[in-house]
Amino acid sequence: MATSTDEMTKLSWRRFEDGDNVWDNLTEQIFVQDTSHKCPTYVHKTPPCQGSCPSGEDIRGWLQIVRGLEQPPEGMTWQEYAFRRSTDANPFPSMMGRVCPAPCQDGCNRNEVEDFVGINAVEQFIGDTATANGYKFEPAPVDTGKRVAIIGGGPAGLAAAYQLRRKGHAATIFEANQELGGMFRYGIPGYRVPRDALDAEINRILDMGQIELKMGSKVGVDVTVEQLEKDYDAILWAIGCQSGRGLPVPGWEGTPNCVSGVAFLKAFNEGRMKVTAEKVVCVGGGDTSIDVVSVARRLGHITKSGKSDLPETVIHDGYVAHDTAMTAAAEGAEVTLTSLFTRDKMTASEHEVHDALHEGVTVLDGVMPVEVIKNAEGRAIGLKVADCEMKDGRPSPVEGTERVLDADLIVAAIGQGGELTGLEDLDNGRGLMNSDKFYQVPDKPGHFVAGDIIRPHLLTTAIGQAWIAVESINEYVNKEEHKRRPKVDVHHFDLLAKLNEAKLAPEQFKVDGSSDLRGTSSANYAIHNYEDRSGAEVIPHDELYLGHFPYTPRVLRREEVPSSEEVLGHFKERVIGYSEEDAVNEAKRCMSCGMCFECDNCVIFCPQDAVFRVNKSESTTGRYVDTDYDKCIGCHICADVCPTGYIKMGLGE
Repeated sequence: MATSTDEMTKLSWRRFEDGDNVWDNLTEQIFVQDTSHKCPTYVHKTPPCQGSCPSGEDIRGWLQIVRGLEQPPEGMTWQEYAFRRSTDANPFPSMMGRVCPAPCQDGCNRNEVEDFVGINAVEQFIGDTATANGYKFEPAPVDTGKRVAIIGGGPAGLAAAYQLRRKGHAATIFEANQELGGMFRYGIPGYRVPRDALDAEINRILDMGQIELKMGSKVGVDVTVEQLEKDYDAILWAIGCQSGRGLPVPGWEGTPNCVSGVAFLKAFNEGRMKVTAEKVVCVGGGDTSIDVVSVARRLGHITKSGKSDLPETVIHDGYVAHDTAMTAAAEGAEVTLTSLFTRDKMTASEHEVHDALHEGVTVLDGVMPVEVIKNAEGRAIGLKVADCEMKDGRPSPVEGTERVLDADLIVAAIGQGGELTGLEDLDNGRGLMNSDKFYQVPDKPGHFVAGDIIRPHLLTTAIGQAWIAVESINEYVNKEEHKRRPKVDVHHFDLLAKLNEAKLAPEQFKVDGSSDLRGTSSANYAIHNYEDRSGAEVIPHDELYLGHFPYTPRVLRREEVPSSEEVLGHFKERVIGYSEEDAVNEAKRCMSCGMCFECDNCVIFCPQDAVFRVNKSESTTGRYVDTDYDKCIGCHICADVCPTGYIKMGLGE
């Protein structure tokens, strides 16, 4: 039977399947009336978006602000309040809203209804609005007199400088390049990360003061580790992975037109490489390889007239650059991306792969490189590949499937390593540095580490590691024991802090005996009927009442992705950010997992009128409803109809 699109999107959801007529656990029967001693407890848990965010951003919190549910302090706009909440964990909302692959969206419980909330699109709106309105970070607290050396001015190093200044510590950033930004600047093309937006977010950090810059300074070569140990109270290694891995196949080593993806993108992002080769083959499957092939399609090629025109010349030699006029003669390049894995298992974002195909890139998935084919002059003229099968977890070529892909430039985007010249004592043997759970370098007191140099991963991962490393540095310089990190280690919503902000802080507990030590629901010195499990638990979708949420399609950001005919010379930004109306509407799709969002279901459906709204003069986020225990009979209807899973039947037993 045919079904209309409208009928398909009018989803229904029921807590119970047909045939279910008893509870799995008989101790949780729905109507036990006055024989039950259980009453509602308001339990705060971490939402899965935040639990999936390596930076640990309070995503639910700033979505609540954008939608108008959580109100800002007096005298502050909601736009500024959303900016301050989002940057508590990550000082780059404009950047991350554009380039983060958004694991938060994969974890979003809204996927169980129809589609995830467009978290990174709202985050971009917050960041771009902050830049447009000139928002600054809060001034740093009083100087502690502690100085920390940060080695590397990329996402991890800059995030660490930001978090250190928020604690009153001074920082000195040693950066080998001439500009700050690391992979933001040198690893991601400008049409994905606009440089004016990047510079605005970097300068906002530097404007906090007492962040000294040592540009063009490579630690281990220009300055010794021993000198840093003398001059600073602690050292944070955030040097990233600037060295790309070559292909482990015959013919790669020493071949001039075989280059790494890192080197290719750095030459482009520094403005030195204006054109590429006629036939480019990139081996990868991750986000870096997508950037390589997308850049290659935009640059195109020219008919080479001399050695200095070859793309590998500017890639290998950091002081040589193409003449800008060359771009006028550029023609389209034939670009192929190969991946060991099939398309559904490639690590690159699905929409990035889709865009690359739209731009005219050929994607060969499930194939592996076998050999670089060279001519008599020693230049690569092709890459032999074969279909790939996994044997004992290792890729193996399928016999009889070998073929040669013609190539003038072969790019390896299969992984990265650290550049540890002069830092051999810190090398763990894999071109990386070791770290413990507090992001200390083992057996190196005063040395801490964050970012790709531990293990190449996402930009948001590096930023999250930098936050925890700064927490550890703060404890180290203050000669404190490291605090135990929570199981769910993110920037949690703090109800007590919110009550203080709203001038609703609990009264001081009196230790003179006049306060009731037994505990009471009427006492104002405690936040009663509230349990914070956010540091230990992430709330799953089966604890929500999903039937509350109607089908609401995601508000999609517009994108300007050029076709294969338009891609040559197309360097305009692809992502077009939300309007304010779009941002608010998308934020309203958030289901507020693990936190009350004032739907009133519990108040409406309580048969005893036991659940009531807190007086407006005393309510705030997290304290919207309360329970009259004299009326409550423990039927737990309120818990069943709570969309966010905030109500649990537990108080009393």
